[in-house]
Amino acid sequence: MSGDSALDARVLVVMGVSGSGKSTVAAMVAEQLGWDFAEGDAMHPQANVDKMHAGTPLTDEDRWPWLDVVAGWIRGHLDAGTHGVVTCSALKRSYRDVLRAPGVVFVHVAGDGALIEQRMSQRSGHFMPTSLLQSQLATLEPPRDDEAHLTIAADRTPEEESAEVVERLGLGVGR
Repeated sequence: MSGDSALDARVLVVMGVSGSGKSTVAAMVAEQLGWDFAEGDAMHPQANVDKMHAGTPLTDEDRWPWLDVVAGWIRGHLDAGTHGVVTCSALKRSYRDVLRAPGVVFVHVAGDGALIEQRMSQRSGHFMPTSLLQSQLATLEPPRDDEAHLTIAADRTPEEESAEVVERLGLGVGR
């Protein structure tokens, strides 16, 4: 299903482990296209933020209410006929199943663990400590061929990565 420009992209869920660059890429894609943008991390309940800040990985039970909020944002845009880009780690297929709908395309920002760890160690003001990266990498189930998605490599500049998303999905001028 990852035939890129054949995908019906009305809402993009930019996914991947923390530190992959998904927020930067998602914001740039939304800016380029003039689409609404939402940071999925901002939708976490405070208890989840506190848990991650303390270095404790979230459980599935912690994630379900958050995923429902993200899914509500997606459905709101689809129902209103408006385009949007939202970030969400969406590490497991079961999580993506909550978010999946016609018109939703997952954009997986995938990268080498060492590169992502380096990026995480250089950022400030984020509640996700580098210590949780390994648990995220262990949890990650990359999208499969039967999921509407594309995968981009997280080893370039955000400008190059966001341009690739727009180009591969055929979302440039005239769309």
